Formats: sequence, C-alpha cells, structure tokens
Amino acid sequence: MLSFLYWLTKKGPTVLALGCGVGIFLPTAATYMRPMMPMMVFIFVLGTLLRVDNKKIIEAAKNIHTSIVFPLIFVVACPYILGWTIKLLSRNDELALAVALAVAAPPASGNSAVARMLKLAPSVALVSTLCSMVLIPVSAPLILYFFKNHVDIAINPIDLAIRLAILIGSAEGAALLIRRFAFNFVSQHGIAIDGVVISALFIFAVGTMAGMQELILHDPGLVLAVILLVYGINLVMQLSCGFLFPGWPQLKATIGLTAGNRNVGLLWSALGLSISPTLLLVFACSQLPIHTMPRILQYVLPRLKIT
Repeated sequence: MLSFLYWLTKKGPTVLALGCGVGIFLPTAATYMRPMMPMMVFIFVLGTLLRVDNKKIIEAAKNIHTSIVFPLIFVVACPYILGWTIKLLSRNDELALAVALAVAAPPASGNSAVARMLKLAPSVALVSTLCSMVLIPVSAPLILYFFKNHVDIAINPIDLAIRLAILIGSAEGAALLIRRFAFNFVSQHGIAIDGVVISALFIFAVGTMAGMQELILHDPGLVLAVILLVYGINLVMQLSCGFLFPGWPQLKATIGLTAGNRNVGLLWSALGLSISPTLLLVFACSQLPIHTMPRILQYVLPRLKIT
C-alpha cells in the first residue's frame, strides 16, 4: 500500500489530469463518487495540514508577501476584480457570482504537494494557502452578499460563514490531534500522506464531472465557452500574481500555481452540491485547469529553466 501511495505522489500531476477524464468518459463512476466530494475535501485539507513543517513554515511566514499581502490579493481583491469584470462584460449576474465565488475560494489544498512534485517551494504554497483559509469564513460570505443580487441561491452569507468555519476548523482540529498523538508516524510517512491527498483529489475530480458528459453532448458550445473562460482566469491569475511576487523564478512560479489553482471544492461543499446550473457548470469546469495545470507546468517549467 505504501509503495502505491509513493507511486501516486511521484505521478501526481498525471493522476490529477486523469481524474477529470475518467469523470467525463465514465459518467457512472462520476455519479457514484459525487456524494464523496465533501469527505474528499476534508481529507485533502487535513492531509495538507498534516504536512506542515514548522521550521520551514515559520521561515516562509516571515515574508510578509507570502503570509499577508498575497493571501489578501488571492481571496479579497481578485474575486471582486474578476467578478465585476465578468458582470460588466457579460451582463450576467449569475455568471459573475459563479466566477467571483470560484476565485474567492482559497488556494487548493494540494498545491503544496504539487509544488513539491514540481520542485518548487512547497512551504511558500502552504503558508499562502493556510493564511488564505483563515480569511475565507469572512471573505467568501461577503462575496456572496455583494454578488447575489437578482440571483436565486438558497444559502445566505451567514450560513455559508458557519459552514466554512466548521469545515476548516474540524480539519485543523483533527490535524492538531493527529500531530499531537502520532507525530512520529506523520513525520516518517510524509510522502504517503501526499499520496493520500492525491487519491482524494483524484476521487474529487471524478465526482465533479458528474453530469458533464450530458452537458457536453447537450450544449457543447456553452461548455466550451465556460472551459475557455476558466482556463483563461487560471492563466491570468498565475501570470499576474507570479509576475507581481518579488523573488526568484521558483518562488514566482509557486505563487502563480497557488493563485491559479483554487480549492473551489471547499466552497462547493459549503454551498451544497445542489446549486444553480450556472454555478454548477462554472465550478465543474474550474476543476479542469486545477487538475490539468500541474501536468502542463511539469512539462513547461523545466523548458523555461525554472526547475
């Protein structure tokens, strides 16, 4: 079992990319795994927290750009900028809400594991992710409050804040207990924990594609447009935040990865899986760049001599 988890970690970017493909081409598997999504979110958030290296985290946290400035840019500034941009360009309130919420999500919990696989700076990715997650129970409900005008959505901002606090808080509490009573085990099997995170991300990716094959067959033009939109947003986030971050190329690439790949599943789980069709389509399509960009970066970064 451990050897399989080590193999998963080594092949992580490829495994993540395959998850979306499996969900699209095997819709029965996607439907079966859809109810597992909230549990998978808990597992990969927990796995990320278990991989905290206190010494490296403290060192990375001393950089104010990593611990304060860019987390605020990720989950406070960017959702408003992109949400209002989409609203002005499309005149579609529901699409603007969907994009703003997707960008309001914290960086993906698996980014530190992916950064480790890509030979970037996992501690920087982890600090930015953890600091962003602290803001989410406040920042994401505010996004919902400001952008939900004229959009019929069941959950209110206060309920969303409570759900996010419970989800993140329970994962942090479990991580503290496990590290307190099984510290040696966690220290000795860090790569295996990364493998568990990759497994959870794979199952989550498959589940997010439930209904996607039917949508593609029913309205391929709409799905293609949304896919191009979310890839464009991911790329813009990576390039702009990576360019703005001060430091050497590996740090810029790490922040770019962290900015582009967001844990949309965290907000998806907190909002509930039964959301409006537009939110569902944007959230589902957002998984494609999240799970394929690591594989693309694995090919591109060495050729740019960044890793």
